[in-house]
Amino acid sequence: MDRRIVLVLYLVVMIALIVGLDLEFFRNRFWERLAVNVGIVLVFVAFYFRFLSHP
Repeated sequence: MDRRIVLVLYLVVMIALIVGLDLEFFRNRFWERLAVNVGIVLVFVAFYFRFLSHP
């Protein structure tokens, strides 16, 4: 697949996961939601650099 398509799909999955968890579990809890969102983004960034960022 083209790298741009893979990157767009990767970002869509990350955003869907963040929004889904926010709406389902952390609707009225600001600090917990912020911590979980930062954690999810860090995991996705680490996964990207480990497995998907090859020249």
